[in-house]
Amino acid sequence: MENGLQKKYGLLTAIAMVIGIVIGSGVFFKAEKVLTATGGNLPQGILAWVIGGMIMVVCAYVFATMATRYEKVNGIVDYAEAALGGKYAYFMGWFMAAIYYPSLTAVLAWVSARYTCVLLGWNIVGSEAMAISGFFLVGSYALNALSPKLAGKFQVSTTMIKIIPLVLMAVVGTIVGLGNGILVSNFTSGVIADVTSNYPLFTAVVATSFAYEGWIIATSINAELRDAKKNLPRALTFGTLFVALIYILYYTGLAGAVSNSVMMKGGEAGAKLAFSTIFSNMGGTVLFVFVVISCLGTLNGLMMGCTRGFYSLAARDMGPKPKVFKTIDINTDMPTNSSILGLLLSGTWLLYFFGSNLTPVPWFGPFSFDSSELPIVTIYAMYIPIFIMMMAKEKSLNFFKRFLMPSLGICACIFMVIAAFYAHGKAVFFYLIIFCIIMGIGMIINFKRNHALL
Repeated sequence: MENGLQKKYGLLTAIAMVIGIVIGSGVFFKAEKVLTATGGNLPQGILAWVIGGMIMVVCAYVFATMATRYEKVNGIVDYAEAALGGKYAYFMGWFMAAIYYPSLTAVLAWVSARYTCVLLGWNIVGSEAMAISGFFLVGSYALNALSPKLAGKFQVSTTMIKIIPLVLMAVVGTIVGLGNGILVSNFTSGVIADVTSNYPLFTAVVATSFAYEGWIIATSINAELRDAKKNLPRALTFGTLFVALIYILYYTGLAGAVSNSVMMKGGEAGAKLAFSTIFSNMGGTVLFVFVVISCLGTLNGLMMGCTRGFYSLAARDMGPKPKVFKTIDINTDMPTNSSILGLLLSGTWLLYFFGSNLTPVPWFGPFSFDSSELPIVTIYAMYIPIFIMMMAKEKSLNFFKRFLMPSLGICACIFMVIAAFYAHGKAVFFYLIIFCIIMGIGMIINFKRNHALL
């Protein structure tokens, strides 16, 4: 049956989606990477978390302003259409549906499986991890496709659960660190190891920026959000500010648990080591339970966006077979066909991620890139024209909303693009080739459809 999506989500679900998608595995394991990038310079590391948070909050605020003015099917696609017209909206929508949503959803399914294997003591790169990845991917799809309201409740619940270890470490770690002198020592020790980068702060901000990503996906449910023009801006603004604050406090708490040198040597298990020091060995085990729950919550939020990707195009009579993909199931109130295609593409990107990053010899040669990061940078580049046109068109807005914040947003996006070249080098060019091929296919499909209608 073809009908409109119903208003089934409230403000709490929207806030939980922003917080829940952003807070995933990255916050637990980026701390060590930031310390290593800065050579153990804690104040510089905290500055990197602050800058990364500011980039997220600024961009989210600009879109929150647009959310008060436009509401249709899928937030980011709506804003692209309002700013630059239908062709750019299709370009943005196709990218989100074919690359952004499914590639990140696939990675989160694998990350969730990886930490499940850590918890169970299994091989994190073996067949067990890939089998669990597939199960998590299909399970998340089933939850969203069969019971979207339950998926919303799951998003709220996992968000509440994943905040617990962050708050505990932020509070208890800081108190303990002040008592035993470790926190003061870490703040005043300066650089304690060799810095491999010529731009340590720059490198550290790159590490934090990926831990902050995901908030834009919350705009995918604006057609299903009650009083979206008020609740979506509230969710974006409050959610991103909360995430930035909790990240900075958590990072400070970690510095009160163990010395910088111990944290840096801990590698990926650094966060577990810190929790074990404060809350005993059992605390380190409990952390990994929270990490798995955290990742599953992030996966659920990504899948919420993934299942609606092609629906957002079909609702505008764009893309492949709009009548098929804008069909809404009368019982579940979900775009079922769009959901199925989203799952198929997620499985395809999971296969690509495995062949590019997890095999001894990459299957795709120079075209093997990290699909968890480069699509994120791409979307920041695609924000820039939207921000420029917002300044040109939105004449009723005051100076702060029309010029200052979009200008800061453009600077933040340019920074992210430059950061990608520092972080990934030549892989960026091979990624862009694949990007152009996928986007070209989308353009051909839409051109043929428009030509057939003439």
